[in-house]
Amino acid sequence: MARTSRGAPRSDREFTFVSPAVKYLLFIFNFIFWIISLVLVLIGVYARIVKHAETALACLAVDPAVMLLIVGVLMFIITFCGCVGSLRENLCLLQTFCICLIVIFILQLTAGVLGFIFSDKARGKVTEVINNAIVHYRDDIDLQNLIDFGQEEFDCCGALRYLDWSQNMYFNCSKDNPSRERCSVPFSCCILRNDTVINTMCGHNIQELDYIEAGNRIHTNGCIDKIVDWIHSNLFLLGGIALGLAIPQLAGMLLSQILMNQIKDQIELQNYNQKHSSDPWS
Repeated sequence: MARTSRGAPRSDREFTFVSPAVKYLLFIFNFIFWIISLVLVLIGVYARIVKHAETALACLAVDPAVMLLIVGVLMFIITFCGCVGSLRENLCLLQTFCICLIVIFILQLTAGVLGFIFSDKARGKVTEVINNAIVHYRDDIDLQNLIDFGQEEFDCCGALRYLDWSQNMYFNCSKDNPSRERCSVPFSCCILRNDTVINTMCGHNIQELDYIEAGNRIHTNGCIDKIVDWIHSNLFLLGGIALGLAIPQLAGMLLSQILMNQIKDQIELQNYNQKHSSDPWS
């Protein structure tokens, strides 16, 4: 029986349209994000377990742990389809992966456009979320740390003004409030000076003072205006972040589409070879 020489070209049965480079590049791409999704889920689960025994669950809508869980689970499912689909050359899983990326990309784009068009409504919604977070400030340690970080980072206090803290039951300024923090604001609202000893009580009874006198001790401007100013002055940075989020999604869509087309071509080739091997005269 004659043997094929080493330098002879491969037969049609050995030829494949599926590029190993595209296949394994897509697999590695998904595997990296699959690991990231596992880390997000583990962090979210750990945060929920630790917080369950010591904090209230009244503000789930803005709970960072819940947001990590939701994002992590979605990433896990989508990247799992991408990993297995590319490795097993499964068209169904690859189509699911590609469609999910397209839907997410369209939703992100739509949210950005709608946020720009209905900026006033978006501002009102953000104000509502921040006010709700202020109400539950003492109920959730993660939420408390997030609010403190935001107020310190943007040199602000409250959503629209520092008096918003009166919505919290501990800082409420009503006369029948027995709390020791009555009419106060959190320390994160305070103006930090280069003093040897830091006055952690600088926000005590600040709501009873007039605006000018309060402004000597705390940041009286609300965080909404500060955030809007920061966005206007960092449009290029935000554009770069948006582009950085879009590039992996577009790369995933492109690679999955290329691989699906190659798999379809390979299936057609196999069907053709099978047909002609069974009926060489056709």
